[in-house]
Amino acid sequence: MSALGLLLILHALPRLNAAIHNSSSGGCAIIRPPRDGGIRYRGLTQEQIRSVQILPVDYEIEYICRGNRVIVGPKVRKCLPDGTWTDMTRHSSCLMLCPRVWTSLENGQATARPPGPPVEGTALHYRCHSGFLMEGRNVSRCTKLGKWDAPKPVCLYDKNSTGKKKLYIGALFPMSGGWPGGQACMPSAQMALDLVNNRSDILPDYELELIHYDSMCDPGESTKLLYDLLYTEPIKIVLMPGCSGVSTIVAEAARMWNLIVLSYGSSSPALSNRQRFPTFFRTHPSATLHNPTRVQLFQKWKWTRIATIQQTTEVFTSTLDDLEQRVKEAGIEISVRQSFLSDPAVAVKNLKRQDARIIVGLFYETEARKVFCEVFKEKLYGKKYVWFLIGWYADNWFKIKDPAVNCSVDNLTEAVEGHVTTEIVMLNPETVRGVSNMTSQEFLGSLMSRLGGMNPEETGGFQEAPLAYDAVWALALALNKTVAPLKAKGRRLEDFNYNNKDITSEIYRALNTSSFEGVSGQVVFDAQGSRMAMTLIEQLQGGSYKKIGYYDSSQKNLSWFGNDVWIGAGPPADRTVVEEEYRFLSQKLFAAVSVFAGLGILLGIVCLTFNIYNGNVRYIQNSQPYLNNMTAAGCMMALAAVFPLGIDGHHVHRSQFPVVCQFRLWLLGLGFSLAYGSMFTKIWWVHTLFTKKDEKKEKKKLEPWKLYATVGVLLAVDFLSLVIWQIVDPLHITVEKFTREAPKVDLDVLIQPLLEHCSSEKMNTWLGVVYGYKGLLLLLGIFLAYETKSVSTEKINDHRAVGMAIYNVAVLCLITAPVTMILSSQQDASFAFAALAIVFSAYITLVVLFVPKMRRLITRGEWQSEQQDTLKTGSSTNNNDEEKSRQLERENRELQKIIQEKEERVSALRNQLAERQALRSRRRPSAGHNQNHNAQPLAPPPGYPGADNHSMPASFSNSSNLYPAESKMSRNHCHNSQIPLLYK
Repeated sequence: MSALGLLLILHALPRLNAAIHNSSSGGCAIIRPPRDGGIRYRGLTQEQIRSVQILPVDYEIEYICRGNRVIVGPKVRKCLPDGTWTDMTRHSSCLMLCPRVWTSLENGQATARPPGPPVEGTALHYRCHSGFLMEGRNVSRCTKLGKWDAPKPVCLYDKNSTGKKKLYIGALFPMSGGWPGGQACMPSAQMALDLVNNRSDILPDYELELIHYDSMCDPGESTKLLYDLLYTEPIKIVLMPGCSGVSTIVAEAARMWNLIVLSYGSSSPALSNRQRFPTFFRTHPSATLHNPTRVQLFQKWKWTRIATIQQTTEVFTSTLDDLEQRVKEAGIEISVRQSFLSDPAVAVKNLKRQDARIIVGLFYETEARKVFCEVFKEKLYGKKYVWFLIGWYADNWFKIKDPAVNCSVDNLTEAVEGHVTTEIVMLNPETVRGVSNMTSQEFLGSLMSRLGGMNPEETGGFQEAPLAYDAVWALALALNKTVAPLKAKGRRLEDFNYNNKDITSEIYRALNTSSFEGVSGQVVFDAQGSRMAMTLIEQLQGGSYKKIGYYDSSQKNLSWFGNDVWIGAGPPADRTVVEEEYRFLSQKLFAAVSVFAGLGILLGIVCLTFNIYNGNVRYIQNSQPYLNNMTAAGCMMALAAVFPLGIDGHHVHRSQFPVVCQFRLWLLGLGFSLAYGSMFTKIWWVHTLFTKKDEKKEKKKLEPWKLYATVGVLLAVDFLSLVIWQIVDPLHITVEKFTREAPKVDLDVLIQPLLEHCSSEKMNTWLGVVYGYKGLLLLLGIFLAYETKSVSTEKINDHRAVGMAIYNVAVLCLITAPVTMILSSQQDASFAFAALAIVFSAYITLVVLFVPKMRRLITRGEWQSEQQDTLKTGSSTNNNDEEKSRQLERENRELQKIIQEKEERVSALRNQLAERQALRSRRRPSAGHNQNHNAQPLAPPPGYPGADNHSMPASFSNSSNLYPAESKMSRNHCHNSQIPLLYK
């Protein structure tokens, strides 16, 4: 029982249990089994079987027989909605089966009455062929004991018979079983024999006679029948089996008896093996003959990727192996190969999961319905898919109701629409008369008359009947061709026996060179003994098959009608088409940022021009103008890097993109080194010279060459690192792939977004080195700017502005570097963040360093007076003024230290004086107090520190009076003679 049937039974169990407990709920009453038999109740336990009275609608029961009995009549009955069982008008019985050996007669014919299996009550009527005499009874009946009431008669050769000599053909026609092809193939072969025997130009001295058995398409049964054929008289000159499994057994054994095997209905590719089957021929082409046609169609529709699904049987496995080899030679890939035994659900799901589009299906008709039921469920059909099936199914195979399939006919009809079939041409499409002097249509008419008006669709082997017909003609022509060569050797066909290899070799040679026009087309055998034939290509259009072409594999000629119809605009793609789409930078964003960068470069030019023009102004000179010029140039270079930073494949060709990468790296690297390096140099030397307490450090002069050397070192380090980077691991273009996206419109494509990057093999290592080095410089710059924030020096008068610029640049760089790495996959965000950081850093640096200088020179007019002074006095005046200014600053610091020490001493003496006055007050006696009541208090000596302010020198009454209002004094303001008085 299939899995699907089990599910249906489990689904019906609740209704069945309800019917068991409530007989009035509808259904069918149980029926009694036939005598000597029983009933198989599906899905019921023994207890339920004993208690059940009513079975639900659609429930099925199956009759089984005991012992060596078989069921005659309906074997399965189904409960109908009206409460009755199906086929109740036909009685089912369990009858004894008699041996089947009696059903055939060597050199004669056995007819069963009534037709069917040889059960009790069956009568066999025998008759012998002409030229033979019967020995025994001509009627035998099957008894209730399962035995025939008379021995099997024997047809003996009539030695007194005159006329043609008989040549016997041993045939196995499957009248039942998996492929009941003998139903039409046997009448077709017999019709050919009659025509051959009536021809005077073919085997005039011989008569061909067919001795046949029902193989039931069963290799085991065929083995027993083959034994009967070989070990009973007369000798058979050729064997004619049908079914691939039966032909395999017969062909493998025939070599031991030197027998030629000519099959009319075997398609297994395994039979195309001359070493294993040296005497095998077949008029039915190998199943692999479909494969050249399939490959031709794949190439016609430009498919390079296919998938396969097969039923696990030898014929389909070997066919698929051959297809795999052929498509490999044609440069076509089999991306998915699935197989199944009975349930195709998992295999179909795997096809869907692997995005299979062009699918070759190899399975029998019953399994095809199961497959396409799953195809319907998985939506593996429609304009995106093409299925290739075998063409020998019945034309209405998908409309047949199958209880094992959980899909409706409409579902299957929808799923199979548009599929393509390849079918061996078994009936000549052209109206020509072949060797039998009969057209293909005349053959069909004669065959229909022999079948007695049977429905061709219900007659097994009707499509293969032309092959059986042509097989007899091929054999007759081959035997006729051997008569003359054998006669020359003193041999005759009637001399054939199972030990005679010479006659077998002649027959083999004649068959191997056969070539004639038959009702199935041109009959030619290849080196493996397989028939070479044309292939018919059909497509299911609107529920019916339409011929769309033929392919002749021997000539490699495709005849195309051009009437193929597709659900979409044309043949679908063999896979989901992936369209590559490059992501480019937003042009609006690029234009906006470029404008800001251009204005920044213009601002840098203005600042640079201003600094150079006013280079002789003392205030500008004290700001180290050459370093400021480097800062302005570095800012402009960094701003210029914004332009290549925004250039991508939208502007330049892919081959030119590495050049853009180089411009990005060098402009940004050297620009940063110039701009930040010059500011770092200022703040470094300010910290080195003006934050030390050592007197010797203060006396050192700040020489300009040291500043330039420091900038040069920083610039050289960057230059060397960039040169090494580009030599060892140069930048090149890399493409980043993103997750595929479905388009907004209904197209069978996926969008593969791509983004171009500038990268190198060890990009992370290089960036780590550069970011580490630059990061340390930025952190050190922040530290130095903080340390020198309170330093005041005229030598580098803008170091506070430099410190502020370093703060801003460092913060922006330390934030931008990691963020741009994180946002590298988002081209707009990454560019905006990096470019704006560069723009803002440059703007802030230029504004902070140069705008205050411009404002001061403009508001105070210093550039005019300073320039005039410079023209009059020259550079010597500037040097003297600077020397005087430094000397005054040193004197002022010395005097401030002295004054601070004196004030501390004065404060200490006042505290001592107050303590002494308090002590004297406690020692004075109370009496003396009255006597001296009118006495004046003691006054400190003149000039003593304890005296009031009026008695103190004016210069010490208030320490602030030591200095003029502008805190500037000379040595004359404090006489040396006054200093010793402070220590008396």
